[in-house]
Amino acid sequence: MGNKGDAVDGVLLLDKPGEMSSNWALQLTKRLINAQKAGHTGTLDPFATGLLPLAFGNATKYSADLLHADKRYEAVLKFGERTDTMDCTGEVLEASSLRPSREALEALLPEFTGEIEQVPPMYSAIKRDGRNLYDLARKGIEVERHPRKVTVHMLKLLDFDGETAKLDVRVSKGTYIRVLADDIGRKLRCFAHLQSLRRTEVGSLKIADAVSFAQIDDKSLSVEQRRAFLKGADFLLQSLESVHLDGVQSARLRNGQRLALHDARRGQLLRAYGADGKLLGTVKVDARGTLHPHRLIRLETN
Repeated sequence: MGNKGDAVDGVLLLDKPGEMSSNWALQLTKRLINAQKAGHTGTLDPFATGLLPLAFGNATKYSADLLHADKRYEAVLKFGERTDTMDCTGEVLEASSLRPSREALEALLPEFTGEIEQVPPMYSAIKRDGRNLYDLARKGIEVERHPRKVTVHMLKLLDFDGETAKLDVRVSKGTYIRVLADDIGRKLRCFAHLQSLRRTEVGSLKIADAVSFAQIDDKSLSVEQRRAFLKGADFLLQSLESVHLDGVQSARLRNGQRLALHDARRGQLLRAYGADGKLLGTVKVDARGTLHPHRLIRLETN
């Protein structure tokens, strides 16, 4: 009741442009495809570009899982300046005429690879006493933040010109690339901040499969043509193995019943399909091979 738009199910891999917030990108796309329900899988800073998976309808049930997925970025660090936001949008706090050599930078990168500790930045959405840290930061208030353990799986130097360095970075959830840039600059004693950031992967999803916002926003396209860019509601589950059920099994699963199928994939999460080939949702296989309902999608009734 009261929902505007159609019951659209699917996933759109958006190549988010710079100077647009993730939420605004989501709301605009939702409007362009006239969808009722939408959600994204973790925000990108407005100045950042790249892969922003958007989920619509039943696919939103699985979008939260990507919040825990590894992320991969191309990050450009600018040396010689430290900013309050640790990126190009902030005010310069300190400057240095020193610049690192390629050799010094390459020798340092292994120190920031593996499990490391990061102090979250003040300009972040982390809450303290019910308030976002960035709200406090804008008022000039700084509060103590405790270090967090994160994992940098890969940190590779792609390009270096003396003033800037482009890095290929793959990290665990909760890793701040801005903090990484600031920490590298401090360690090199020349300061640094994040000049640009482009997300290239979220879990198994890749930027090569994304569409630009300009493509979605093309005024010559109909709503149906825009929806053609969407992938299926099960696209976020492609890393899971599948199980196909018959009509009776599907009905039992939808009623919340377990299925004693003696499946050999003990302990695994599977994506389940009904006899019609449509996604039912995810099921968990226990130690006996019994399938348990995990996260089922809503059956549309007309």
